[in-house]
Amino acid sequence: EVQLVESGGGLVQPGGSLRLSCVASGFTFSNYAMSWVRQAPGKGVEWIAAIGASGSRSKSPDSVKGRFTISRDNAKNTIYLQMNSLKPDDTAVYYCAKDPLTYYSGSYTNWGQGTQVTVSS
Repeated sequence: EVQLVESGGGLVQPGGSLRLSCVASGFTFSNYAMSWVRQAPGKGVEWIAAIGASGSRSKSPDSVKGRFTISRDNAKNTIYLQMNSLKPDDTAVYYCAKDPLTYYSGSYTNWGQGTQVTVSS
């Protein structure tokens, strides 16, 4: 059974930083691309970062580029999201998601339960 468990969310002031983690199990982690997506209250799901199976390639939309960095440790079956210069608009539930391919396809086969990030003074 595929399991994705996120952690690291919380309350942070604007301009602050957080590092999210997602531990995966139940599949060969190093064979699949992974993504972080988020959903803000009353809004749709927004993709915010993806990383290929080997970890050598990543991509993210302009809305977070330069502020958020995705990484992975295949030895630990874990992906990370380093978030800097956080803004109130970054408030959302953050999910990690498993891609069906080794590279980012925009499709997801599994999601975690999410971790809440709240940016507020």
